Amino acid sequence: MKKLLIAALFALSLQARAGTLPPESILQITDSFTDQNGKAFQLSSRQGSPQIVAMFYTSCQYICPLIIDSAKGVEHALSDSERAHLQVLLVSLDAQRDMPPVLLAVSKERHLDIARWTLAHTDESGVRTTAALLGIRYRKLEGGDFNHTSTMILLDGDGRIVTRTEKLGPVPDPDFLAAVKRTLAQP
Repeated sequence: MKKLLIAALFALSLQARAGTLPPESILQITDSFTDQNGKAFQLSSRQGSPQIVAMFYTSCQYICPLIIDSAKGVEHALSDSERAHLQVLLVSLDAQRDMPPVLLAVSKERHLDIARWTLAHTDESGVRTTAALLGIRYRKLEGGDFNHTSTMILLDGDGRIVTRTEKLGPVPDPDFLAAVKRTLAQP
Protein backbone atom coordinates (compact mmCIF):
# COMPACT_ATOMS: atom_id res chain seq x y z
CA MET A 1 0.00 0.00 0.00
CA LYS A 2 2.86 2.41 0.85
CA LYS A 3 4.45 1.86 -2.57
CA LEU A 4 1.15 2.63 -4.30
CA LEU A 5 0.69 5.80 -2.23
CA ILE A 6 4.25 6.96 -2.96
CA ALA A 7 3.78 6.28 -6.68
CA ALA A 8 0.47 8.18 -6.69
CA LEU A 9 2.00 11.15 -4.89
CA PHE A 10 4.93 11.17 -7.30
CA ALA A 11 2.52 11.11 -10.24
CA LEU A 12 0.66 14.06 -8.76
CA SER A 13 3.85 16.03 -8.34
CA LEU A 14 4.59 15.52 -12.04
CA GLN A 15 1.10 16.69 -12.95
CA ALA A 16 1.20 19.79 -10.75
CA ARG A 17 0.21 22.95 -12.52
CA ALA A 18 2.49 25.78 -11.43
CA GLY A 19 0.78 28.09 -8.96
CA THR A 20 -2.68 26.55 -9.27
CA LEU A 21 -2.74 23.89 -6.57
CA PRO A 22 -0.23 22.98 -3.89
CA PRO A 23 1.83 19.85 -4.67
CA GLU A 24 0.15 17.87 -1.88
CA SER A 25 -3.38 18.59 -3.14
CA ILE A 26 -5.41 15.53 -4.06
CA LEU A 27 -7.40 17.76 -6.42
CA GLN A 28 -4.60 17.27 -8.94
CA ILE A 29 -5.89 13.81 -9.81
CA THR A 30 -6.43 13.83 -13.58
CA ASP A 31 -8.93 10.96 -13.62
CA SER A 32 -12.42 11.77 -14.85
CA PHE A 33 -15.40 11.56 -12.52
CA THR A 34 -19.13 11.72 -13.20
CA ASP A 35 -21.60 13.05 -10.65
CA GLN A 36 -25.08 11.78 -9.80
CA ASN A 37 -26.55 14.00 -12.54
CA GLY A 38 -24.29 12.54 -15.24
CA LYS A 39 -22.04 15.63 -15.37
CA ALA A 40 -18.36 14.87 -15.99
CA PHE A 41 -15.78 16.69 -13.87
CA GLN A 42 -12.26 16.53 -12.56
CA LEU A 43 -11.43 17.03 -8.91
CA SER A 44 -9.57 20.26 -9.72
CA SER A 45 -12.98 21.87 -10.41
CA ARG A 46 -13.78 21.46 -6.71
CA GLN A 47 -11.06 23.87 -5.60
CA GLY A 48 -12.20 26.73 -3.40
CA SER A 49 -14.38 25.14 -0.73
CA PRO A 50 -13.47 22.87 2.15
CA GLN A 51 -15.00 19.46 1.73
CA ILE A 52 -15.59 16.18 3.46
CA VAL A 53 -14.53 13.27 1.27
CA ALA A 54 -15.25 9.58 1.76
CA MET A 55 -15.41 6.43 -0.33
CA PHE A 56 -18.47 4.21 -0.29
CA TYR A 57 -20.64 2.02 -2.49
CA THR A 58 -24.42 2.19 -2.86
CA SER A 59 -25.28 -1.48 -2.41
CA CYS A 60 -23.63 -1.57 1.02
CA GLN A 61 -26.13 -2.33 3.76
CA TYR A 62 -23.89 -1.65 6.74
CA ILE A 63 -21.13 0.94 7.08
CA CYS A 64 -21.72 3.07 3.96
CA PRO A 65 -25.12 4.36 5.13
CA LEU A 66 -23.37 5.24 8.39
CA ILE A 67 -20.74 7.22 6.45
CA ILE A 68 -23.57 9.27 4.91
CA ASP A 69 -25.20 9.73 8.32
CA SER A 70 -21.85 10.85 9.74
CA ALA A 71 -21.41 13.56 7.11
CA LYS A 72 -25.00 14.65 7.71
CA GLY A 73 -24.26 14.79 11.44
CA VAL A 74 -21.37 17.16 10.80
CA GLU A 75 -23.64 19.31 8.62
CA HIS A 76 -26.32 19.50 11.29
CA ALA A 77 -23.75 20.66 13.86
CA LEU A 78 -22.81 23.65 11.68
CA SER A 79 -24.46 27.04 11.43
CA ASP A 80 -26.31 27.85 8.21
CA SER A 81 -23.45 30.02 6.97
CA GLU A 82 -20.84 27.35 7.79
CA ARG A 83 -22.94 24.67 6.12
CA ALA A 84 -23.26 26.79 2.97
CA HIS A 85 -19.48 26.72 2.51
CA LEU A 86 -18.91 22.99 3.08
CA GLN A 87 -19.03 20.49 0.23
CA VAL A 88 -19.34 16.71 0.55
CA LEU A 89 -17.83 14.31 -1.99
CA LEU A 90 -18.57 10.59 -1.85
CA VAL A 91 -16.61 8.58 -4.40
CA SER A 92 -17.94 5.13 -5.20
CA LEU A 93 -15.67 2.11 -4.91
CA ASP A 94 -18.00 0.19 -7.25
CA ALA A 95 -16.98 1.27 -10.75
CA GLN A 96 -19.17 -1.43 -12.30
CA ARG A 97 -22.54 -0.78 -10.68
CA ASP A 98 -22.61 2.74 -9.23
CA MET A 99 -23.44 4.65 -12.38
CA PRO A 100 -25.03 8.15 -12.21
CA PRO A 101 -28.68 6.96 -12.14
CA VAL A 102 -27.91 4.73 -9.14
CA LEU A 103 -26.06 7.58 -7.40
CA LEU A 104 -28.94 9.97 -8.11
CA ALA A 105 -31.44 7.50 -6.61
CA VAL A 106 -29.36 7.33 -3.42
CA SER A 107 -29.12 11.14 -3.32
CA LYS A 108 -32.89 11.38 -3.47
CA GLU A 109 -33.52 8.49 -1.08
CA ARG A 110 -31.15 9.98 1.53
CA HIS A 111 -32.43 13.57 0.97
CA LEU A 112 -28.97 14.91 0.13
CA ASP A 113 -28.63 18.52 -0.95
CA ILE A 114 -27.13 18.01 -4.42
CA ALA A 115 -26.03 21.65 -4.49
CA ARG A 116 -23.41 20.65 -1.90
CA TRP A 117 -23.25 16.85 -2.04
CA THR A 118 -21.61 15.06 -4.95
CA LEU A 119 -21.84 11.31 -5.33
CA ALA A 120 -19.21 10.40 -7.89
CA HIS A 121 -18.42 7.54 -10.22
CA THR A 122 -15.02 6.92 -11.77
CA ASP A 123 -13.40 3.96 -13.49
CA GLU A 124 -11.37 1.34 -11.63
CA SER A 125 -8.13 3.24 -12.21
CA GLY A 126 -9.66 6.38 -10.73
CA VAL A 127 -10.91 4.40 -7.74
CA ARG A 128 -7.39 3.04 -7.12
CA THR A 129 -5.76 6.46 -7.43
CA THR A 130 -8.32 8.20 -5.23
CA ALA A 131 -8.16 5.48 -2.59
CA ALA A 132 -4.37 5.56 -2.53
CA LEU A 133 -4.21 9.33 -2.10
CA LEU A 134 -6.85 9.30 0.63
CA GLY A 135 -5.29 6.34 2.43
CA ILE A 136 -8.38 4.18 1.89
CA ARG A 137 -7.74 0.45 1.72
CA TYR A 138 -10.29 -1.69 -0.06
CA ARG A 139 -10.79 -5.00 -1.78
CA LYS A 140 -13.64 -6.38 -3.79
CA LEU A 141 -15.26 -9.53 -2.45
CA GLU A 142 -17.05 -12.28 -4.29
CA GLY A 143 -20.64 -11.23 -4.76
CA GLY A 144 -19.76 -7.57 -5.37
CA ASP A 145 -19.34 -6.25 -1.83
CA PHE A 146 -16.21 -4.42 -0.69
CA ASN A 147 -14.15 -4.44 2.45
CA HIS A 148 -12.87 -0.89 2.90
CA THR A 149 -11.55 1.66 5.33
CA SER A 150 -14.46 3.63 6.73
CA THR A 151 -13.09 7.12 7.01
CA MET A 152 -14.22 10.69 6.48
CA ILE A 153 -11.48 13.05 5.36
CA LEU A 154 -11.53 16.83 5.57
CA LEU A 155 -9.86 18.72 2.73
CA ASP A 156 -9.15 22.43 2.77
CA GLY A 157 -10.16 24.60 -0.19
CA ASP A 158 -6.97 23.66 -2.03
CA GLY A 159 -7.47 19.91 -1.58
CA ARG A 160 -4.93 19.33 1.18
CA ILE A 161 -5.86 16.77 3.82
CA VAL A 162 -6.56 18.59 7.09
CA THR A 163 -7.69 15.64 9.21
CA ARG A 164 -9.58 12.37 9.12
CA THR A 165 -11.85 10.39 11.39
CA GLU A 166 -12.97 6.80 11.65
CA LYS A 167 -15.45 7.69 14.41
CA LEU A 168 -18.71 7.39 12.55
CA GLY A 169 -22.30 8.04 13.56
CA PRO A 170 -24.89 10.80 13.54
CA VAL A 171 -23.16 12.52 16.46
CA PRO A 172 -19.95 13.98 15.00
CA ASP A 173 -16.48 13.20 16.28
CA PRO A 174 -15.78 16.37 18.35
CA ASP A 175 -12.19 16.69 17.10
CA PHE A 176 -13.24 16.29 13.47
CA LEU A 177 -16.08 18.80 13.88
CA ALA A 178 -13.69 21.32 15.49
CA ALA A 179 -11.32 20.91 12.52
CA VAL A 180 -14.20 21.47 10.10
CA LYS A 181 -15.18 24.67 11.91
CA ARG A 182 -11.58 25.93 11.99
CA THR A 183 -11.13 25.19 8.29
CA LEU A 184 -14.39 26.92 7.38
CA ALA A 185 -13.33 29.99 9.40
CA GLN A 186 -10.15 30.43 7.36
CA PRO A 187 -10.26 32.95 4.51
